[in-house]
Amino acid sequence: MARSCAICISSVLLLYVFLTSANAATFDIRNNCPYTVWAAAVPGGGRQLDRGQSWSLNVSPGTKQARIWARTNCQFDGAGKGKCQTGDCGGVLECKSFGQPPNTLAEYALNQFGGKDFFDISLVDGFNVPMDFSPTSSGCTRGIKCTADINGQCPTQLKAPGGCNNPCTVFKTDQYCCNSGSCGPTNFSKFFKDRCPDAYSYPKDDQTSTFTCPGGTNYRVVFCP
Repeated sequence: MARSCAICISSVLLLYVFLTSANAATFDIRNNCPYTVWAAAVPGGGRQLDRGQSWSLNVSPGTKQARIWARTNCQFDGAGKGKCQTGDCGGVLECKSFGQPPNTLAEYALNQFGGKDFFDISLVDGFNVPMDFSPTSSGCTRGIKCTADINGQCPTQLKAPGGCNNPCTVFKTDQYCCNSGSCGPTNFSKFFKDRCPDAYSYPKDDQTSTFTCPGGTNYRVVFCP
């Protein structure tokens, strides 16, 4: 009996591992920029990526409120402590917290309503590096990108070292930050939307900015595609 129970438990564990791995996602994070970036992910940590380098990140099913971004002009010591001009996450190489604006974000939630993944590119924290965020598995082909020269065309009020701020970061008003939940598009959000139609331009920009794939889909995030 004891041996039979052990076999049953082992079988259940194997089934759990199989189901978990079947719905996990792999993110291939690549740097195509002509300069070094320090990729960041929550969950995941961080890694320096020179031009042409990539980082494979495995993410558990059910993960939500997750994001991947690039940090620029960073300096870290041997202990992984330092700072970045854009996207800094508390002065550490291995991010545990979200980055400081401005930073272009790849956001996602895995295996949510109806077993679907939800993903988007967000400029709600501003823009620092062009990005492509696309599925790589068969059965889901709709990728999204934001590749405009937003840094070069950034309105004067939003300019920041190494990037372009979202107006919420600069003005901190309900009109731009949607703290009351009843805001709409503004001239500043239209600046972002006109250049990157697939990306979130302000917090309530859901209808044209959220995309889905079946749970278990793998993805690619490319900086400077």
